[in-house]
Amino acid sequence: MAPAPPTTDRDWRAFVRILALSMVGLFAGYLALAVVVDPYDTGRSTLLSRGAVRPQGPRTASAMRGRDPAYSGVVIGNSHIQLIEPAALTQLTGIPFLQLSVPATGPSEQFALLGWYLKHHARPDAIVLSADAFWCADDPAFPSEHGFPYWLVGDWPAYLRGLIRFSAAQETVNRLGWLLNPRHKTAAADGWWDYERNYLSQGFGIDPAKKAALEKPVGPEPEPHHGGPFPIAARLRAELARIPAATPVVVVFPPVYARAEPPPGSPRARAEAACRAEVRAVLAQHALSTVVDWRDGRSAAADPDQFFDQTHYRLPLARSLTAEIAAAIVRLRTR
Repeated sequence: MAPAPPTTDRDWRAFVRILALSMVGLFAGYLALAVVVDPYDTGRSTLLSRGAVRPQGPRTASAMRGRDPAYSGVVIGNSHIQLIEPAALTQLTGIPFLQLSVPATGPSEQFALLGWYLKHHARPDAIVLSADAFWCADDPAFPSEHGFPYWLVGDWPAYLRGLIRFSAAQETVNRLGWLLNPRHKTAAADGWWDYERNYLSQGFGIDPAKKAALEKPVGPEPEPHHGGPFPIAARLRAELARIPAATPVVVVFPPVYARAEPPPGSPRARAEAACRAEVRAVLAQHALSTVVDWRDGRSAAADPDQFFDQTHYRLPLARSLTAEIAAAIVRLRTR
């Protein structure tokens, strides 16, 4: 048997070319598949869209929910307004409402979701925004310790870059499996999530340590990076410019437990009041707008049975807040 010819540099170069082309082909094939499957149903490809939300966290489900044309009203914020039930707002206002709140988010993430919603709803019937302590940070970037998939609600280049990650590849496979399953489960289309059970299962309202934490008063000094100035004013002004003048906008200062209110006249109290005053001043520039203020010392905020912790309230209080938000929307719409 004749010996095999020696491997030449040309052979190695050909092998490397074939390998490189194969990798490029595999990458292009995956990206094309991911775009067609649209793992989080952003609507960029509707070939496999089924009009239902696959069970997942609100961070990613918001991409599908935020583009749903069935909802002409929206609530945007974090867990401090997540117990506002959209169906209840719908019943009280006649506006089909969507809950687009995502836990552990601040203005940067919330305004990104607002932009996504407005992109798919040119003339909303009402917008509700929650202005909590995260709005009163002094960094105009409003950084968050928790990741957020901005790429899902971004432009096409950002979306394509976002698909090039292991989690997106996993979700591409997961969504294919979900689509092929005739008995696939679905999540609430309107984003409603009652998290009371989650808190109760963790001992809130029962555990002595958690009860003690609820009663711990806050200090007189502002939290770090929350003493002002407040860049939320400029950011909110820019966001309001994107909202049609005929759309009612309600900004909610969500309830906090009485022990979370700083001592009257303290630097912290002055800083928080100044921030809310700036939000009010900017909001007033939108013709159809109002504030629902639950930081006004009302008696319900002093009831420990209405709170899990100092910033998360329970359903009975949430229902009262819902009714007040709905009444504000009705008043704005009758102007």
